[in-house]
Amino acid sequence: MSQGVAPNVSVIVTTKNEDRNIGACLESVIEQTMPPLEMIVVDNFSEDQTIKIAKQFGAKVYQLGPERSAQRNYGVEQAQGKYILYLDADMRLSTKVIENCVKRCKEDTKITGVYIPEIIIGTGFWIKVRRFERSFYDGTVIDAVRFVPKDSFQKVAGFDLRFTGPEDWDFDKKIRQLGKTIVADAHLLHDEGNFNLQHYLNKKRYYSKGFDIYSEKWGKNDPDIRKQLRPFYRFFGVFIEKGKFIKLLSHPLLTLGMYFLRLWVGLLYLMRKR
Repeated sequence: MSQGVAPNVSVIVTTKNEDRNIGACLESVIEQTMPPLEMIVVDNFSEDQTIKIAKQFGAKVYQLGPERSAQRNYGVEQAQGKYILYLDADMRLSTKVIENCVKRCKEDTKITGVYIPEIIIGTGFWIKVRRFERSFYDGTVIDAVRFVPKDSFQKVAGFDLRFTGPEDWDFDKKIRQLGKTIVADAHLLHDEGNFNLQHYLNKKRYYSKGFDIYSEKWGKNDPDIRKQLRPFYRFFGVFIEKGKFIKLLSHPLLTLGMYFLRLWVGLLYLMRKR
């Protein structure tokens, strides 16, 4: 990483007890084809080796809670870059992500946000199912931008601190209203490790806590809300639009597995509403 030069891009990583992942994440940032970069880790008071490892990779480390929204907003306040890329610690960038995002934004100054296609990695059949499911979401209202010009972030006042779970959707919606969004021509890897159904459902249950406030903010009949929180689009629409149904037919076993998981998540959401 170049020293003494104002970075074009500030990469912000939020952490809490992520010593298993943070090294690989930051290494993927360092290996980008477009330096210089500034790495900012905003840690939620980890009790493991996360902070030590982050400092070893040259990151600027701050500590703040209680959730990702506050951490990300604080990271941007510290950032020097013209562009912001925010990541979770279990994500790794392919080598040309930043170069591609910066290039696209410079070519079209109307761009206010960039989606980065996400590939789920890990071990076992259910990780393959999760990877298959995630492949349908790139650039849809189920996705969220990860790369933004800093002035766009500031114009929409960053992440809403009231949300845990739908904060990405809320931020994405504000960015889309501000200008133009695109999908990058490079991807990131999201390491979900060894899939555990109970852990997966617990995570979904935790993130669903903010759905009611999110829905109230934008209105239950908002087009994005209808897609994100109502069953038709989540179970059918997102998987068949723009000819994507062919992929379902081509991978019947993965399709069955995906609908098994979607059914569990749907039931969890219905039980939460009672």
